[in-house]
Amino acid sequence: MIHERAAQGIGEPSVYHAVVVIFLEFFAWGLLTTPMLTVLHQTFPQHTFLMNGLIQGVKGLLSFLSAPLIGALSDVWGRKSFLLLTVFFTCAPIPLMKISPWWYFAVISMSGVFAVTFSVIFAYVADITQEHERSTAYGLVSATFAASLVTSPAIGAYLSQAYGDTLVVVLATAVALLDVCFILVAVPESLPEKMRPASWGAPISWEQADPFASLCKVGQDSTVLLICITVFLSYLPEAGQYSSFFLYLRQVIGFTSETVAAFIAVVGILSILAQTVVLGVLMRSIGNKNTILLGLGFQILQLAWYGFGSQPWMMWAAGAVAAMSSITFPAISAIVSRNADPDQQGVVQGMITGIRGLCNGLGPALYGFVFYLFHVELRDMDSASTIIPGPPFLFGACSVLLSLLVALFIPEHSGLSLRPAGYKKHSNGAQSQGHSPQAASMEGKEPLLEDSSV
Repeated sequence: MIHERAAQGIGEPSVYHAVVVIFLEFFAWGLLTTPMLTVLHQTFPQHTFLMNGLIQGVKGLLSFLSAPLIGALSDVWGRKSFLLLTVFFTCAPIPLMKISPWWYFAVISMSGVFAVTFSVIFAYVADITQEHERSTAYGLVSATFAASLVTSPAIGAYLSQAYGDTLVVVLATAVALLDVCFILVAVPESLPEKMRPASWGAPISWEQADPFASLCKVGQDSTVLLICITVFLSYLPEAGQYSSFFLYLRQVIGFTSETVAAFIAVVGILSILAQTVVLGVLMRSIGNKNTILLGLGFQILQLAWYGFGSQPWMMWAAGAVAAMSSITFPAISAIVSRNADPDQQGVVQGMITGIRGLCNGLGPALYGFVFYLFHVELRDMDSASTIIPGPPFLFGACSVLLSLLVALFIPEHSGLSLRPAGYKKHSNGAQSQGHSPQAASMEGKEPLLEDSSV
C-alpha cells in the first residue's frame, strides 16, 4: 500500500498539494495581466471591452455547462486525473498569445470547458479534511490565490517593460508546465485506494451532471435557492470588476504601473490575512451567516467607493475594504458544507461553481456593455482620461445590496436536499462502499473562491 501511494505522488494527500497547484496555475495567468490587455487592444482596437466581454462570456458559459459533469466524473474516477486535465487545458492558451493572438482568444473561449480547477481542488480538500477543518482549509486555498496575485502581475509588468512580452509569455508557459509536472509527479490521489477499483464500475447519473436539470431543481429547497441567488448577485459585479479595474486605476485615478503593482500586492496580502486569521475569528465569534453578511457589506462599500472615489487615498482605503470582503465565499462554502446531506453536497456545490462560471462570462460582458453605453474605450493605455467609468461599479454595489437582502433569509442551520429524480444509491456492496459517507463527502465541496476581491 505504501509503495502504491508513493507511486501516485509524494507523501499523503494534503491541503498543501492543492495549495501548490492553485498557486502555480494562477501565478502563470497573473504574469500575463499586462500583456493580456496589450494584446487584447491590438487584436480588437474597436470596442475592446465588448470583445473582452464576449470572449469571457463564451468561456463562462462553457464552464457553467461543464462544471457539474466534471465534478460528477471526479467523484467516480478520482481527483488527480481531472486536476491534470483541467490545469493542462486551462493553461493551454498561454503560449498562443505570441504565436497567434486570434487563436489565443479562440482557445481561451473554448478552454472554459475545463476551466473548473477549483471545483476539483476543493473536492480534493474535502476528501482529506474533517468538517470542522474545512472553513480553515478553504480559507487557506483561497488565500493562496490571493498570494499568487501579490507578485505575479508586478513581475509580469516589470518583465514586459524591460524585456518585452515574449519573455513574459515564455515564463508563464514554463510555470504552467511546472504545475502539470507537479500534478503528475507529486500530487497523490485523494480517493482512498480501497474505493478506487470499485468506483471505476459505478455508473454516472447524467441527470445529476446536467447543469440545467440541476438549476431547474434549485427551487426544491428554499435554502439552496437563497444561496444560489446570493452567489449570483454578489459574484456578477465582482467578475466584471476584474475586466476593468487595472485600467480604471491607471486612466482615471492616475496610478502608474508601479503603483498599480504595489496596490495589487498590498491588497493581496490583506486578503491573505482576511481569509486566514480574520475569517477564523469571525466564524467562531459571530457565526457563519453573520460572517457572510459582513463580507457582503464590505463588498458594497468597496464597490461604491471605487465608483465615487476620485483620489488615490480613496482607492487605497477601498482596497483594504475589498480585502475584507474576500471572507464572503469561504463562509458560503462552509454553510453549504455544514447543511447539505453528505450525498447531496456534490450537486449543490457543483451548481454554485457553475453559477460562478456563468458570472465569469456575464460580468465582463455586462461591464463592457456599460462602458460602451458611457463611451469609455481603451484608446491609450498610458493616457490619463477625465471620463470616470464609475457606473459599472455603482451598478455592482446595487447588485450586492440585493444579494445582502437575500442572504438575510438564509437559515444558519438547515438540511439541504436536492436529489435528481434519477438519483439512486447503489445497493451493490462494492459500489455502496464507493458512495459511502466518506465518498459523499468528497463530492463537490468545492467552495466558491475562484478569485479574490482585488
